[in-house]
Amino acid sequence: MVDKSPERLDAVFRALADPTRRAMLRDLAKQPRTVSELAAPFDISLAGASKHIQMLERAGLIQREVQGRVHTCRLDARPLHAGAEWIRHYERFWNQKLDVLEALLKAENAPRPAAKRPAKRSTATRPPRRKP
Repeated sequence: MVDKSPERLDAVFRALADPTRRAMLRDLAKQPRTVSELAAPFDISLAGASKHIQMLERAGLIQREVQGRVHTCRLDARPLHAGAEWIRHYERFWNQKLDVLEALLKAENAPRPAAKRPAKRSTATRPPRRKP
């Protein structure tokens, strides 16, 4: 079951906020990797990579398996579902707002029938002016 608590959702978005962690998740989506393999593409130490991995673990986005001195990380995408659900909620909200705006713009830009102008009165229908 996916934890949909606000705290877990905050942790997921916090973990996703960093480009290094997103790149690590992208690598893990292909296959499990060791900490050394995850750190290799980046100009960071193993200790720095480990801090990123710990943040991903706290968010529940990866699982770490330890065999001796080798730490292998695997992606656990389940917490991403809660984040995607949260985003979809707001996507629906904005789509509804944009649909209303589109309808208003179409109505405003639609051709309108020509407005009828009041007929000009001819001077012939006016009563003559009286002289003082």
